[in-house]
Amino acid sequence: MKYIIFSDIHSNLEAFGKFLTLKRVETGDKLLFLGDLVGYGSNPDEVINLFKKLKNTYSVRGNHDKVVAEIESSSFFNPVAAFSAEWNKNRIIENNKKFLKNLKKGPIIVDHFITICHGSTFDEDYYVFSVFEAKESFKFMTTSIGFFGHTHFPIIYLLRNGRIDTVPLTKNTKIRLDPNTKYLINPGSIGQPRDKNPNSSFIILDSSKKEIIFQRYTYNIKKTQKKIRDAGLPEMLASRLETGV
Repeated sequence: MKYIIFSDIHSNLEAFGKFLTLKRVETGDKLLFLGDLVGYGSNPDEVINLFKKLKNTYSVRGNHDKVVAEIESSSFFNPVAAFSAEWNKNRIIENNKKFLKNLKKGPIIVDHFITICHGSTFDEDYYVFSVFEAKESFKFMTTSIGFFGHTHFPIIYLLRNGRIDTVPLTKNTKIRLDPNTKYLINPGSIGQPRDKNPNSSFIILDSSKKEIIFQRYTYNIKKTQKKIRDAGLPEMLASRLETGV
């Protein structure tokens, strides 16, 4: 079984559209999405419409999904995030807003051995940026593998014999799964990478080969930037896509 794990699209139609054309994605058996379809970018409806067509997909909601769906207020966001969330909310069609409202709260368990969540295994909005936060997440994870998003930063945390180690993810990193190790993994972001690499990223989990492969790909950043600027969204949201920060 091949699982395709991806997160944080953030209304970036060009990045998401390219992702869906990749052969490795098209030949996957199940898609696992870790939240934040919308926010930041200029194409919320188009991204949701594409997402709704996907088959064999398991997904959880992100914090931007909740704000755009009017489940929560944007008052706790920074000014740029709040502005873009309100922009998305004011332009999205009602059926897509309802779709966002119906996204599941994480964590959820897939096929008995995978946990998926947006922030952490104990709080859907909690950021896992370090070994300390990973340790707390492992305490609440009952499966051997967990996937999370939210930080837009690709990384693997490994728990073995009570010790947590980290594995940075670079292009085509391949990890063989150890039955005596627990894994907490962030695939990075489709729509807004923040690890100083502008290329979108995702992960393939091959359960038959017991391996994880980290993948990156390019997309038309210039086109996405032009749309963001033409929409009157904050300049930071366009310029950061070039540098992956």
